Amino acid sequence: MTVEVDIEKEFYGRKHKKKKGVKPSFSMHCSFDADSDFVVLFGCSGSGKTTALRCIAGLENPDAGTIKINDTVYFDSKKKVNLPPQKRKIGYMFQENALFPHMNVRQNIEFGLKGLSSMEKTNRMNEMLGLVGIEELEFAYPYELSGGQKQKVALARALAPNPEVLLLDEPFSSLDTVIRLKLRKELRTIGKKLGIPVIFITHDPVEAFTMADRMVVFDNGRVQQFGSPEDVFYHPKTRYVAELVGFSNLFDDAVVEGHGQRDECTFLWSLGTEITAPYIRRTAGDRVSWGIRPENIELMDNETVHAIRKEERKNLLGGVVRNVVNKGTSRIMSLKLKDSGDVLNIEVTNHIFDSLKIGLGDECMVRIRTSDMIVF
Repeated sequence: MTVEVDIEKEFYGRKHKKKKGVKPSFSMHCSFDADSDFVVLFGCSGSGKTTALRCIAGLENPDAGTIKINDTVYFDSKKKVNLPPQKRKIGYMFQENALFPHMNVRQNIEFGLKGLSSMEKTNRMNEMLGLVGIEELEFAYPYELSGGQKQKVALARALAPNPEVLLLDEPFSSLDTVIRLKLRKELRTIGKKLGIPVIFITHDPVEAFTMADRMVVFDNGRVQQFGSPEDVFYHPKTRYVAELVGFSNLFDDAVVEGHGQRDECTFLWSLGTEITAPYIRRTAGDRVSWGIRPENIELMDNETVHAIRKEERKNLLGGVVRNVVNKGTSRIMSLKLKDSGDVLNIEVTNHIFDSLKIGLGDECMVRIRTSDMIVF
């Protein structure tokens, strides 16, 4: 099964309508495709994720473009095709479970099963109860259910009509961490079992990385990057994407000095010293930005530093520890660099931190691995 989306939509303020000379308050252009896998729409609130999802579901009408699922055209502005929501084979799970409070679990799941006999409805409902693992809750009412159980009922209801694609708008945002982790795993299993595309909205980077086969990163209505979680998280194409996925060390002051032999690297002047970075096609004197994730910076003891041969002493930086935050399994250190006064954030395991016996005000050395840097 495949999903192909390439749409545009503009929004205008309440006091204005679309007319010549009036600029839209928000403009979205969304383009991506998916096979039978998990696609995560990722970005800050207001970036256009929900609008894109609602357009796929038929709850919003794009101004232009196409939406195609399998061999069915759901929307085509040039051909004047725009299927109403009830004719689109889509399962939609909202941020709030939106269960009918006066209906029990069975009745909520059966609600979307139109045109089936009583026997067919019962068989399908039983299948859905087993799929999401809530057989014992068949006759319970929403007020009797936990948050996680309600979301399972909502998922079963969305899947009951046998949709071609499942859309989920931050379905776990109101749940606590333990339940979210469990439901993420269960949703992945269910999606793979059914073999249909799942399009999932989140602004949680951990959720995005663990759920996605492919990620679509939104900013201000535009797709900034589309690719695997590894590509997005470790090879962001823009500064915005880098910041969004956790590159807390981003520096915009770098100047290109030149390139290594056979263009295997690029030399930058940044942080008051020469930094050896991955090769980037720029000329000497150009200004660039670069970054590195805090967990990819190597904290070193004096013995290790002294053992490094002179020709390999690149990207070594010294500084003073100004702050330490315990995250439970790791520590986040803020290191004020000697050469420039810039602050570098470093994340190390508690085991490494404790073994080096480093505290506030101590001097230490770190090494930035060229292969872990991004330059743009």
